[in-house]
Amino acid sequence: MSPPPPLTGIRVLEFAGLAPGPFAGMLLADYGATVLRLDRVTSANMPSPDYLVRRKTSITVDLKNPSGLALVKALLPHVDVVIDPFRPGVLEKIGLSPQEVMMKINPRLVVGRMTGFRRDGKYKDMAGHDINYIAVSGVLGILGRKGEKPFAPGNIIGDFAGGGLVCFLGIVLALFGREKSGRGQVVEANMVDGSAYLATMPRFGLNNETWNRPRGENLLDSGCPYYDTYETKDGKFMAVGALEPQFFALLLKGLSISPTSLPGDRSDRTTWPYLRDIFTQKFKAHPRAHWEQVFDGTDACCTPVITQAELRQGGFRQRPVVTLRETPALAIAEKKEGVGAAEGQGEGVEGEGWAEKGLVPGEGGAEVLGRWVGWRRGRQFEVEKGGLVKVEGSRL
Repeated sequence: MSPPPPLTGIRVLEFAGLAPGPFAGMLLADYGATVLRLDRVTSANMPSPDYLVRRKTSITVDLKNPSGLALVKALLPHVDVVIDPFRPGVLEKIGLSPQEVMMKINPRLVVGRMTGFRRDGKYKDMAGHDINYIAVSGVLGILGRKGEKPFAPGNIIGDFAGGGLVCFLGIVLALFGREKSGRGQVVEANMVDGSAYLATMPRFGLNNETWNRPRGENLLDSGCPYYDTYETKDGKFMAVGALEPQFFALLLKGLSISPTSLPGDRSDRTTWPYLRDIFTQKFKAHPRAHWEQVFDGTDACCTPVITQAELRQGGFRQRPVVTLRETPALAIAEKKEGVGAAEGQGEGVEGEGWAEKGLVPGEGGAEVLGRWVGWRRGRQFEVEKGGLVKVEGSRL
């Protein structure tokens, strides 16, 4: 039996939000933390739009109600982490300033603050979405093919990689620092800085041949014919990344292209149009399954572009973001025979990790308050107009 996950015993109060904040909370939960989401009071008994709720529970609180705010303040001494997903100034406005209020109540508290734009930047008071954050970070400008407009790759870079994952890292670092200092701290993460940091290599590459040309004309941004995708006969795609000479030689072998038939050295950019044309013709001549059979098990760096639907149909089981062999994360899906530490431990959650039923505001939270601090409805808290409030005169 493996030891418990590394964040077991850590209590997290997550203010409800969308995408990056909830993603950070879900990562904490996957590694053993208990995450209680604080939702707004709503009249609809429906799951919230946030589906990043694995292993979380919820309470509803009207933060404009002084008794609701009092309940949150009374809870702060009993939690380790607060996740703030709001725009700058929101917590301060409702009377929950992290440094002036929260950390005076609990000096060991770690407050993870997740914003889109920088708190001290030009756009700090503006609304935005992933596309806006990666735009001003300089990342969006390098994404896309030659002669085409910049291409936004969903909301993966800003919301999740540069946002939620970076916030999670900051919280874990702050918890690590607390072990040494005994004090918590405020963690300020934003998607502009997070995304810009992810683009460190392209930024350095501006000074050499790696990335010193316009968008879509560089080695790794679809400019190079042996680092690109190609359509197959059945309308599917193969991905090619044969950068090294020995890998390129194996690519040519698999495609039945004689090296002597090439017009020159592959490093000569004048040969690239020819290479792209011949690769396009070759891949289009057969379905993807043919090329999978040709290249599987080789070092040609040529693999199928598999869709999410194909992964699901094939029984692909998602793993935690990183494997800890001694203290693994909790399983993301229901446990099956033969599932090892690399795929988590314990029974996991219902299903195969491809869908989430959502979390109804208020679901399961009262029970968590009971386990955390022994609070009971009618004694320490009550429900007023759909939101939890501190019972007047009770000691929390």
